Amino acid sequence: MLKLSGVSRRFGQKTAVGNVNLSIAEGEMVGVIGSSGAGKSTLLRMINRLIDVSDGEIAFDGLAVSGLKGQALRNWQRDCAMIFQQFNLVPRLDVLTNVMLGRLNRRNTFASLIKHFSEDEQLMALEALERLGIAQTAIQRAGTLSGGQQQRVAIARALVQSPKVILADEPIASLDPKNAQVVMESLRTINEDDGITVITNLHTLDTARNYCERIIGMSQGKVVFDGGPDDLTTEVAREIYGADGLKDAFSESMTSTSIDLEDGARKKPKNTVYDPQEGFVTVN
Repeated sequence: MLKLSGVSRRFGQKTAVGNVNLSIAEGEMVGVIGSSGAGKSTLLRMINRLIDVSDGEIAFDGLAVSGLKGQALRNWQRDCAMIFQQFNLVPRLDVLTNVMLGRLNRRNTFASLIKHFSEDEQLMALEALERLGIAQTAIQRAGTLSGGQQQRVAIARALVQSPKVILADEPIASLDPKNAQVVMESLRTINEDDGITVITNLHTLDTARNYCERIIGMSQGKVVFDGGPDDLTTEVAREIYGADGLKDAFSESMTSTSIDLEDGARKKPKNTVYDPQEGFVTVN
């Protein structure tokens, strides 16, 4: 159980996250939505301890992670893997090495410094790449891959950490709809097959509804919605995105990525055809 109690974060006079109280059960797939500046990224960074809380406490299975230091903090960041919008790979290194870097927090200091990876670690990295459908890229430099492939490498790196929680900060924001589907399906498969808690920040309502069993809406640093996909109505979305008084100006198409799934199976976006070279192409 991940529990946030009265968690706030201030930057000077600005409150980025204010008095958030949440409990997230083991194995949940949670989407956090809201406009830019709503506090979504700050929330995830506090959970991972990339930044500290100003007030309140974050606990995991009774351990107060918001107060950890030294090796205990490194252990938490190992168990709570982070996936970033911009991938955070080392472009000049090959894909396999980038994935194995996820093992550094599970190794002794000397082995980490010389970056010597065991045969078991190499096999683990290859299995993660195979699982994500990109094992053929293992010896390529990471910088030569497409954005969608790089994000899958980042997910593979998170997997080899053997985490208990995966945090994904806008993992599809820079991807086209086809690659966004692949990345979101990968995260959902990991959640369902491995039982790993996944918390992902998303801008898009359709993505949140299609992939997440629970959706948290944030506005101006506060949680203003917490419910299931069916509870996320257009009226609720207006509140989350601060458009209550702008009903004519707000529509869900403003937040759409054209990801549209039904009964867990992939569907092509409406009014499109799939071209093997171009991906999803809009037709009249």
